[in-house]
Amino acid sequence: MDMPMPIRKIIHVDMDAFYASVEQMDNPELKGKPIAVGGGSARGVISAASYEARKFGVKSAMSGRLAEKLCPELIFVKHRFDRYKDISKKIRNIFLDYTDLVEPLSLDEAYLDVTENKIGLPSATLIAQKIRQRIYDEVGLTASAGISINKFIAKVASDYNKPNGQKTVNPEDVLQFLEDLDIRKFYGVGKVTAEKMYQKGIFTGKDLKSKSLEYLGENFGKSGHYYYYVVRGIHTSEVKPNRIRKSLAAERTFSKNLSSEIFMLEKLEHIADEVSRRLHKSNVAGKTVTLKIKYSDFTLQTRSKTLPYFISDKNIILDTAKDLLYQEKLNNSVRLLGISLSNLNTERKEKPTEKDAVSVQLKFEF
Repeated sequence: MDMPMPIRKIIHVDMDAFYASVEQMDNPELKGKPIAVGGGSARGVISAASYEARKFGVKSAMSGRLAEKLCPELIFVKHRFDRYKDISKKIRNIFLDYTDLVEPLSLDEAYLDVTENKIGLPSATLIAQKIRQRIYDEVGLTASAGISINKFIAKVASDYNKPNGQKTVNPEDVLQFLEDLDIRKFYGVGKVTAEKMYQKGIFTGKDLKSKSLEYLGENFGKSGHYYYYVVRGIHTSEVKPNRIRKSLAAERTFSKNLSSEIFMLEKLEHIADEVSRRLHKSNVAGKTVTLKIKYSDFTLQTRSKTLPYFISDKNIILDTAKDLLYQEKLNNSVRLLGISLSNLNTERKEKPTEKDAVSVQLKFEF
C-alpha cells in the first residue's frame, strides 16, 4: 500500500497592487486616487493600477488610451523599477527570517514552505499573519496571503480576501474547496480556456473533476493532465529557492504599427540579438523558439517551432523566427514582436501520478 505524501505547509504572499501602492506610499498626494503605473505615452501599456483605478475597469496590460476612456481622472505615473526592486528585497528578507525555502515568482509575490520554519511555530496561518504585519510595519505596504497544502491551492487562496487579507484552506477542506471553485479561479485557466470549458459544460471544479484524464488530454492537451491532477489536490511542485528558469524572452513595442513582414525583419534581428545575449549571460540554451505577435487591435498570436537540438546562437534564433513570421499571413498591422526560447537545458520534468495523492483527512494545526 502506498503511503500518502507528507502534507506541506505552503504560503503564497502577494503584494497588493504593488507598483501602484509604492507610488502612493512615496507620494501622499496620490493616496486614495486612481493611478496607473506606465501607459502614459501615446502607445503605452499599463503595468499596474491602484485599487481606486480598478473600480473603473482599469487593469495591467491595458492600453493607456483605453484606461483613460474608462477613467478620465486617471493619473499616470512613470515606472521606478529600481525602487520596486529595493522594496522587494526588504520584503524577501522578512520572508527569510521564517524560512530559507522562498521561491520568488516576481518582485511582488513568492511561495514560502514553512512546514519546518525558523521560529518553530506549527501554524502556517499564524506565520502568514506575522509576515503580513511585519511587511506593513517595516515597509508600509499591505500584502495578501493564501495558505494550504501545495503551491496551486495557496496561490488560488491568496486572491480570495484581497486586498490586505488572507485565506487558509485546511487539509480536510481541500477537496470541497476545489470542487466549489469557479473554473475561472483555477490558476492556469485563462480566458480562452475558460470559454472552451464553458462550452463543454465545465463551470466548477466539480464539473472538471467529473472528466477523465483521457478526455481532458484529448481536449486540452498537456494542460488537461495538469487540470486533472490539481482538481484532486495533487500538485507535486516543491518550493524551490533557486527557481529553474523555463524560458527566456525579449520583445519590442513599436512607435508605429508595422504592416509588412519586410519592415519587421530588422526589428526581429535586434530582438534575436537580445535573446541570444541573455542566453549566453545565463549560460543556457533551448530547443523551442516562439514568435509573439501583438496586433494593432491588441489580439495576440504565438507561433512556435521545436528544433532537434539546443540553440543559443543569434543567427539560428533569427532564422527560425523568420520562418515563423512567414509561416502564415498577418491578421492585421503589428504593434509588438517578441521572441522566446523555451524547452531549456535547465529543465527537469516532474509528472504527478495517482500515487502522489495526499490524504486530505489528516488533521493537524495549520
